[in-house]
Amino acid sequence: MTLTQLEIFSLVAELRGFTAAATRLGIGQSAVSHAIKSLEQELGVELLKRHQSVVELSDIGQQLLLRARAMLGLANTLRQEAADARGMRRGTLRIGSFGPTSSIKLLPAILQRYRALHPGIEVHIDEGPDRQVIQWLDERRIDVGFVVLPEERFDTFALMQDQMVALLPTAHPLAARTSLSLHDLCGDPFVLTEAGSAELVTRLFNAARLAPNVRYRCSQLLSTLNTVSRGEAVTVVSEGSLPEGDHPGFVVRPLSPPVPRQIGLAVLDSRQVSPATRAFIELALSIE
Repeated sequence: MTLTQLEIFSLVAELRGFTAAATRLGIGQSAVSHAIKSLEQELGVELLKRHQSVVELSDIGQQLLLRARAMLGLANTLRQEAADARGMRRGTLRIGSFGPTSSIKLLPAILQRYRALHPGIEVHIDEGPDRQVIQWLDERRIDVGFVVLPEERFDTFALMQDQMVALLPTAHPLAARTSLSLHDLCGDPFVLTEAGSAELVTRLFNAARLAPNVRYRCSQLLSTLNTVSRGEAVTVVSEGSLPEGDHPGFVVRPLSPPVPRQIGLAVLDSRQVSPATRAFIELALSIE
């Protein structure tokens, strides 16, 4: 069993295909198939179930994938510690990011300084909904992720705080209010933004024992803003995720009582992070 075999197995499972994994790795599909077959023969189990267009993990394959990712993560940490001894001239950092707040407002400034300080570190960024970043951390697919705090399962580092706000069409009868309650937002069609703080918004309504009339679920904030601007729904988003400048199609109103939102970085165990990850966290904390 080699780390290369485990890396290929992990990537085939993630991409659900031999061809996609081969393309990502820049090797032939036959090499990918041979690596998987050799690994299965050595372990004496079927790791993947082959179908016409995709592959899926067997039951034992799902169990072993978590172990494989843990071993690959440990191997990466060892490489990073060796690279740290050489001045971090080489290495890899895998980051999970969600929504405009982290992907547009926080990450670019951090990455610009990080790449200037550590040009030899290869940075990989995966973007998805907030709950998916949590899943990636659990599965060890990323080294560090942007999350909505608090997040008790991980070691976390607070970066910024903003407020949750209500968005209404400009002509909405409630637009004249200076602030709105969650109850005020339950009478209209509601659009839920899956890309940002969807989990936080859902928890807010559940905690208040309220049920918004969710008619739309948008994977991108831009789609949510367009839906509100067309007068089709209301919503709750984070103030920090909104684009700069005027918003002619909708109005922004604070919630009453105010609902703060805190964004931070999360890792599985801060004592075991790689030097590249530690350097990223320290740099992120230093940027105001």
